[in-house]
Amino acid sequence: MTKTHLDLLTYKIIGAAIEVHKNLGPGLLESVYQTCLEHEFILQGINFISQPIIPIQYKGIELESLLRCDFLVSNNIVIELKSVESIKPIFQAQLLTYMKLLEAPKGILINFNCKNIFKEGQQTFVNEYFKPLAD
Repeated sequence: MTKTHLDLLTYKIIGAAIEVHKNLGPGLLESVYQTCLEHEFILQGINFISQPIIPIQYKGIELESLLRCDFLVSNNIVIELKSVESIKPIFQAQLLTYMKLLEAPKGILINFNCKNIFKEGQQTFVNEYFKPLAD
């Protein structure tokens, strides 16, 4: 996995979200966007797991967890979907924590309740797992 590959994959993911938003518009439930984005990922050949369980390791033991993110793409990009009036810092913290627990180098927070996904409806994050990757 390289930084360039993750960047290209990020571009495809955001493009898929834009396609869903273009067809549905804002104002629907997050679950509707989740289902449609799953379909769009399949159409675009994007390798993903929908709502995987996030393992929690605590002091050497793995705890039983019902914690889930919305998508894990290619085992390297965590996607968290929202359909809210505004992105709160807790949503960003949630995504960063999911990335850490999954040891995923990149994450994308997508809010479908906006006018333009590209300009205002998405935020991309990297963490300590991204830096050591080859360009």
